[in-house]
Amino acid sequence: MGSILWFLGIIFFLNGMLRCMANTNVHYYNFVLKETKFTRLCSTKSMLTVNGSFPGPTIRVHKGDTVYVNVQNQGEYGVTIHWHGVKQPRNPWSDGPENITQCPIPPNTSFTQQIIFSDEEGTLWWHAHSDWSRATVHGAIIISPAPNTTYPFPKPYAEETIVLGEWYKGDVMAIINDALATGGDPNTSNAFTINGQPGDLYDCSKESTYRLLVNYGKTYLLRIINAVMNEEQFFGIANHSLTVVGTDGAYIKPITTNYIMITPGQTMDVLVTANQALSHYYIVTTPFADTTAPFDNTTATAILQYTGKYIAPSSPSFPTLPSYNDKAAVENFTKLLRSLASKEHPVQVPKTITKSIFITVSVNQLYCPDQSCAGPNGNRLSASLNNISFQTPTTDILQAYYRNLPNVYTNNFPKQPPYYFNFTGDVGNNTIFPSLGTKVLTIDYNDAVEIVFQGTNIGAAENHPMHLHGFSFYVVGIGSGNFNNKTSPKSYNLVDPPEVNTIGVPKNGWLAIRFIANNPGVWFMHCHLERHASWGMNTVLIVKNGGTNATSIRPPPKYMPPCSKS
Repeated sequence: MGSILWFLGIIFFLNGMLRCMANTNVHYYNFVLKETKFTRLCSTKSMLTVNGSFPGPTIRVHKGDTVYVNVQNQGEYGVTIHWHGVKQPRNPWSDGPENITQCPIPPNTSFTQQIIFSDEEGTLWWHAHSDWSRATVHGAIIISPAPNTTYPFPKPYAEETIVLGEWYKGDVMAIINDALATGGDPNTSNAFTINGQPGDLYDCSKESTYRLLVNYGKTYLLRIINAVMNEEQFFGIANHSLTVVGTDGAYIKPITTNYIMITPGQTMDVLVTANQALSHYYIVTTPFADTTAPFDNTTATAILQYTGKYIAPSSPSFPTLPSYNDKAAVENFTKLLRSLASKEHPVQVPKTITKSIFITVSVNQLYCPDQSCAGPNGNRLSASLNNISFQTPTTDILQAYYRNLPNVYTNNFPKQPPYYFNFTGDVGNNTIFPSLGTKVLTIDYNDAVEIVFQGTNIGAAENHPMHLHGFSFYVVGIGSGNFNNKTSPKSYNLVDPPEVNTIGVPKNGWLAIRFIANNPGVWFMHCHLERHASWGMNTVLIVKNGGTNATSIRPPPKYMPPCSKS
């Protein structure tokens, strides 16, 4: 009875605060993690959700607002929530990656997270950051312009959120746990989804296909989020042009195109004008997977449906999208991304670099005696950055750093790989096996950082969408083959590079990013293909405090989830 009264008290408190603060820049949300039954693809399963919905609830704020989310875990295992792309200035305590900045929220407990917005504007998202639970636990974050300001483009008639997801008939936690136990590839998904629905091309799905109703002549802002677990996605709408005006919570110079390529973790703001004949048109998402690794090669659909009187077609028009392995289409689209770089939305690209880091990105193997594992050559699949496969600790790194706890991590993540070789050519067998460790990279406050990610031909080479917590960064260069520190920087864009938080490192190519390390804290950096993150394609950046309280990590909240088995 006491726990019920406590729970009701929290609800009444939050509802009262919400009413009181409705016209200010502080917002309160209540997230209840619980098992919910859903039926897709002719079968029903129970899965973890927030507030019983898939996708989960949308957080709506204005630029610069603050949000408090009370996360109540009524599920069966510990979970954390991450606010993807929110920089959280000086506040890593609420960033969310499991055992990096906090330990999991145990079942039947709650944890209130403070989400501090700063210069983000556009579309971001939130998701679980515990193993594979983000497959069903995710939702949108909509950041409108600050009061008395507006978009750098004509205000659209309406806005709609489009969440690209993935559906597994099995239990996602069991799928990854089984794969990690055997050392093999995890099962691929059974379908992709658009706003939670697979669409017309899958069994038992046509009646529930998502429909976007539009009025002729009106322009709509689509806020597109790729919440897919393991595949980058092409996206398009039959007979309609897409104008991309933002990505990852920042505006870009408008790009008019017939398709976009969006990696897991990325968001894109896209304008669509309903200027075609009154009819139905397919909205389609298909995978990009230029790799020998297994992937879901199916197609999710929704329908863009005009209002008005007309005879609906027997089958909507279908867009032409690039093939699943069209690397050139990906490169051509990605190279078009450029920051707006206007007076109202300036760029501040570091020109003089004080911290240079070169990181190889690889899929590897761990040796199994007697070929006893399910991966290649009887070994265990693994992944690495600079040939180190990250081992997640049982005590979170932020707590260990802040309280000087020993034996949790080491400060020796290397600024370059252990040795150089033809990264994108014949790599040989001596680069397959990585070392294991919980190694972090320490950076001084206000360092001007350049990181060059170098894709390698080790294992199943493919695009790797790298995500950095706590920062947005400028993508100043991208190219194929091996990075050359003399010639490659000559191609850098230091005028209007895109400012993002997630970007694909091209298969057997390189990518260079820059940022100012002005956010003290413990920040996770990892591949956003979930199987690669599970295998160790991660590291941690620790940005030291500056010389003042205003340039140092904020004090921790009174309560943090305990670091015990969940």
